[in-house]
Amino acid sequence: MPIRAVLFDLDGTLVDSEREYAEAMARACQAGLGIAISQAERDFIIGRSWVDIHAHLRSGYGQRMAWSREQLIDATFRHRLELGDERGVAVLPGAREAVRRFAAYPRAIVTGSSRVEAEYSLRALALDGAFAAVVTSEDVPTSKPSPDGYLLAASKLRVDAGACLVIEDSASGIAAGRAAGALVVAVRAGNFIGADQRAAHAVVDSLDEITIDAVRALREAHG
Repeated sequence: MPIRAVLFDLDGTLVDSEREYAEAMARACQAGLGIAISQAERDFIIGRSWVDIHAHLRSGYGQRMAWSREQLIDATFRHRLELGDERGVAVLPGAREAVRRFAAYPRAIVTGSSRVEAEYSLRALALDGAFAAVVTSEDVPTSKPSPDGYLLAASKLRVDAGACLVIEDSASGIAAGRAAGALVVAVRAGNFIGADQRAAHAVVDSLDEITIDAVRALREAHG
């Protein structure tokens, strides 16, 4: 089955935003709730959706985590804007070129971030109109490694998930793409915590290596 659509993860794949969101969440929890977020908890959020992050914090802090998931997202985003003023948004090497390279294919974003976060990062990419669908944490009942996000994106693009290329960085995202039946390529460039990427059909150092010819060869190799 040839590739008919390309589904991109966002954080850690196209933009280097996950560490900034971890810092923003820590600032928000300290300022609003008096909770000091540990480095381990900052690391936990990388590659995970807000569904998992909020449940993890509620489990660890109980009633001290008094915010709903929506309140946690809103507070974190306010601090993310402050960090953006300080640092900007770092676009990962080859991100814009990779999206443009597959312009002949329907493209979508599938992210565990909230819609407001995704829109903020996509503005930094300056790829207006490139994505026919953007699937965020609000759109699916379960987050990665569940395939729900990728299955929904494929449905929105009106293609079979088995005919999709998924480009990811995290272990949970790779598992989600595989569970959806897609061809999955993992990129090392944004994998700052050393997530295990071996479950992907292929692992590359940067987005520059994901060419149309390379994807066709990989599709032929994996049927």
